[in-house]
Amino acid sequence: MFNRNRCLRRLAAIASVSLVAGCGVLSDSNPDSKGPIVVGTTSAPSTLDPAAAWDGSWELFRNIYQTLVAYPNGATTPQPDAAKSCAFTGSSNRTYHCALRPDMEFADGHPLTAEAVKHSIDRIRAIDAPSGPAGLLGSLDRVEIRGDRDVYFHLNQPDTTFPFVLATPAMSIVDPRDYPAESLREDGKVFGSGPYELRSYEEGKQAVLVRNDRYQGFAERQNDAVTIRYFQDSAAMVKALRAKDIDLTYRGLAAGDIIALQGHEAEDLQLVDGAGTDISYLVFNPKDPWADKIAVRKAVAQVVDRAAIAHKVYKDTVDPLYSMVPKGLTGHTTGFFDDFGEPDVAKARKILTDAGITERVPLTLWYTTDRYGSETAREFRELKTQLENSGLFTITLKSRPWKTYVVGYQKGEYPVFGRGWFPDFPDADNFIAPFVGEQNALGTPYPASRITKELLPASRRQSDRAAVVKQFEEAQQILVDDARLLPLWQGRQYVAASDDISGGERALDPSTIMMMWELHRKTSW
Repeated sequence: MFNRNRCLRRLAAIASVSLVAGCGVLSDSNPDSKGPIVVGTTSAPSTLDPAAAWDGSWELFRNIYQTLVAYPNGATTPQPDAAKSCAFTGSSNRTYHCALRPDMEFADGHPLTAEAVKHSIDRIRAIDAPSGPAGLLGSLDRVEIRGDRDVYFHLNQPDTTFPFVLATPAMSIVDPRDYPAESLREDGKVFGSGPYELRSYEEGKQAVLVRNDRYQGFAERQNDAVTIRYFQDSAAMVKALRAKDIDLTYRGLAAGDIIALQGHEAEDLQLVDGAGTDISYLVFNPKDPWADKIAVRKAVAQVVDRAAIAHKVYKDTVDPLYSMVPKGLTGHTTGFFDDFGEPDVAKARKILTDAGITERVPLTLWYTTDRYGSETAREFRELKTQLENSGLFTITLKSRPWKTYVVGYQKGEYPVFGRGWFPDFPDADNFIAPFVGEQNALGTPYPASRITKELLPASRRQSDRAAVVKQFEEAQQILVDDARLLPLWQGRQYVAASDDISGGERALDPSTIMMMWELHRKTSW
């Protein structure tokens, strides 16, 4: 078997830090004013309207829009940003009050008032975009405003995770004059109240950000401008980094490129290697007659070799994952390993024969070509090899670009499909709740009534998240027993940068979204 412990070379060119903890290793405190910091990524926005995005578009939103609460560097719980203060009122955890900072403005000078906050939240639910974040607001009953600065969120049940929801870029505050109440903005323009103003945007190519002089919030900007360049693959992005066409890469580094950047040939570069909570998993669609059979799903779970995927495909830059809740979060378990152990074809065959299935099971596995990194196609080829070599399955692979891929799984077109998940907020709730219920983020109804009606509501009544471990452990076991979702691996976060760039190790919030304002050039080494 492959070594399940990550053992990566750590050379002088590498700064290894815990990004979630916000430790500082390479930072220099002097801001730089020599021109824009140029950041490369393979994660391009799907939209510029927060009401339509529950995906990587949040990377851009965090920097140009503002939320009532967010995460200053080093924080793991939401702190006031557009708000001056926020807190639950009373002891029921059913009313959350935020008071705005005084004299807030959008980048175009329009006033940002409590009305704008209410408008921004209400339109998410009114529009209810198929790929939008309305599902995050399930516990919200209504939004009340009192005067220009006070906003009250009345919940339909106690929900101590609601501040985490408000901290997601999905809840970005937009101007009622520019964003219709019941439809998406279509002119391609953006005026938020975040640290930066979006000066120009070319879809799939680049976003040019400049300092927003009207910004009020906790961000202490270490640069005056950032340009984000969007790449189709890791190879092109790393080539641009080596050529000094970009200063830093984020999201989408291929495993081979990570290993190469760790070598001596990268001495003029630095690689920040930190903890991550992004996960990769398979989804079984009950509309498919084979994927609907629990014996089929459990047989797949019994055959899949996560360690082989991590080693062969990702060169040990990811870790095998045995629960939908990743390591590092309170409540994490190893349920799939506990129940299924090591990959075992004989056990998988018995699962099928006990259910009366003796022929090879035909399954079609779908994946997206341009969302989760350059290795995705190789990962699915490895899955096909593992499953077919067992003699129990016949696998067909199909793929689509992300924009059409999303439409397909929302319509229930795929028998089995791959998804990745970057957390909305750093709590076990966010690795369970979005995937269950009649309407969920996957487009495949999964009632799981014990989870949705009892365990999650009970956990959300507790403000002390360490006190809800039992609820999350039981919820994870239900997911294991059903095998509707099959976790594969947990990623790490790698930021590669020119050696004159500081702040990379401080720039990721607990949801691993990049806070561009932390980046700057060193004035000395």
